[in-house]
Amino acid sequence: MRILVVEDEPLLADAVADGLRRAAHAVDVVYDGGAALERVDVNDYDVVVLDRDLPVVHGDDVCRTLAARDGAARVLMLTAAADVDDRVAGLSLGADDYLPKPFAFKELVARVAALGRRARPAVPPVLERAGIRLDPHRREVFRDGRYVPLSRKEFAVLAELLRADGVAVSAELLMEKAWDEHADPFSHAVRMTILKLRRKLGDPPVVLTDPGVGYRIP
Repeated sequence: MRILVVEDEPLLADAVADGLRRAAHAVDVVYDGGAALERVDVNDYDVVVLDRDLPVVHGDDVCRTLAARDGAARVLMLTAAADVDDRVAGLSLGADDYLPKPFAFKELVARVAALGRRARPAVPPVLERAGIRLDPHRREVFRDGRYVPLSRKEFAVLAELLRADGVAVSAELLMEKAWDEHADPFSHAVRMTILKLRRKLGDPPVVLTDPGVGYRIP
């Protein structure tokens, strides 16, 4: 998934982002509400992890803006206030979920994953196609019963191809979903990742190229 973390405590923001990246997500980080609104104008995010008490533009206003849009981004709001009325107020702004600080990181990851499933068309918890079996929760991939060790980027790209259910996925969309904003869009990162995937998945080749369109698993 493509995730935006909006948190004005840099150490916490970076720790959350690093943890989500270890779960094979592409993560961008900003430290105030104004920067968050700039990012969502440019990128399509599946989930926004949003601190409520933000400088420049308050988290409430960022949440209202996101809720008023037609985009698929789901909002997980974070706050130091654990009062029930405060949680209710946050949800009434348009947040999809609410997590008080301090929180267990594994709970945040689980809530982000749940919101990501709601942001996309429903897919099975385990993705299977052409002899490939990908378990997003255990981060395991098998082909014809053989375990296939993948890097985080390879795993993320393969998951996008499997979710497409046989339809070709463009290199641009793969770049958007599997890499963060620091990735060079003119690099050969997607092509090289596809080549590595093909090598690791073995023969017969299962990731096909549709020239001028993208990549697919038939």
